[in-house]
Amino acid sequence: QLQAFGGGLVQPGGSLRLSCAASEFTLDHYAISWFRQAPGKDREGVACMRSTGHTRYYEDSMRGRFTISRDNAENTVTLQKNRLKPDDTAVYYCTTDPHDSCLGPWAYWGQGTLVTVSS
Repeated sequence: QLQAFGGGLVQPGGSLRLSCAASEFTLDHYAISWFRQAPGKDREGVACMRSTGHTRYYEDSMRGRFTISRDNAENTVTLQKNRLKPDDTAVYYCTTDPHDSCLGPWAYWGQGTLVTVSS
């Protein structure tokens, strides 16, 4: 029902744009969050956007490098990632918060997309 895509191999300092698309339901009433999980590490939050457009970035290091946005007409949420670092290598997932709070609980986890930052 949720599908994240757009991952791939990118060099350090490069950019990548991830998208999250939903089928069978619309995203415009949900908060949508991006999480990531690096090899051997716990899953961590990246960014979240409520239906109002209010955004939350879970770490200061992501603010300014990552930008979350949504296109209700296309029923997608995107994560623009700039100035990528090797530490950004992870599987990226999108998920919904039916309470529209960016606090969870999270529902409808999508299949992740792998981002590899390497020279």
